[in-house]
Amino acid sequence: MNPYSRPIKHIQREDLYTNLEVRIQYLHSFLDFSSRDIDALISDSKYIKALIPAVVNIVYKKLLQYDITARAFTTRSTSFEGPLDEIPDENSPQILHRKMFLRAYLNKLCSDPSKMEFWEYLDKVGMMHVGLGRKHPLHIEYVHLGACLGFIQDIMNEAILSHPRLHIQRKIALVKALNKVIWVQNDLMAKWHVKDGAEFETAESDVEIEREGYLHGKKILADEDMKDNADGNGSPDGQESKPRARGTCPFSGVSAAGASVKHDSEETTQ
Repeated sequence: MNPYSRPIKHIQREDLYTNLEVRIQYLHSFLDFSSRDIDALISDSKYIKALIPAVVNIVYKKLLQYDITARAFTTRSTSFEGPLDEIPDENSPQILHRKMFLRAYLNKLCSDPSKMEFWEYLDKVGMMHVGLGRKHPLHIEYVHLGACLGFIQDIMNEAILSHPRLHIQRKIALVKALNKVIWVQNDLMAKWHVKDGAEFETAESDVEIEREGYLHGKKILADEDMKDNADGNGSPDGQESKPRARGTCPFSGVSAAGASVKHDSEETTQ
């Protein structure tokens, strides 16, 4: 036997399409997502959380630049009952409502990924964008979901790597861990759109319809996570910092991927 050979892991194809936990385990194994990544995400989540308000504003500025992505916001969501603008802008009621949920979702990415509930919710996010699990269906084509995830990833990577005081090894560890989570989310978006494994599909009637932000009847997105948690009242290190204009990035050197967001050299995490 060749001493350098490695045993081949068996993956049951059907399980990838019928058992979410098996699929997550496979993705973790393939991406080498380990306890090191979990530790990096948990210990340095404060740096990601400091970015969230700016990221949310940048993302919606981008989505409203194209008629095909802006079109989605003229469809009423499950819980939104306010007025609806035909041509939404960044201050439209439905956009402010969606920003609240994106803030909560990004905060969820900073929670404990060692729990299966974390990955179940990411799967539910994918499901809800294909018209399932909602009283009022929402259909978003995969090309836009994948592009948006890539855009978020780019903003966060640049911001973390530009942090003025975070050690390079911690930057690398945090970027690697966050990228793996985003790519698992990308897969869980894609799996609801692609036809691979269609022979194993169950009836749509098996899908549980719940309120947005809930999983198995339990509230997953916390109310406080939906609020702007970086209004310039403090830095992620718990130190006081200068007030920051809403929508600007707390780290220096961030171009916001061409999103035309002005960044002041003084607007760094002190």
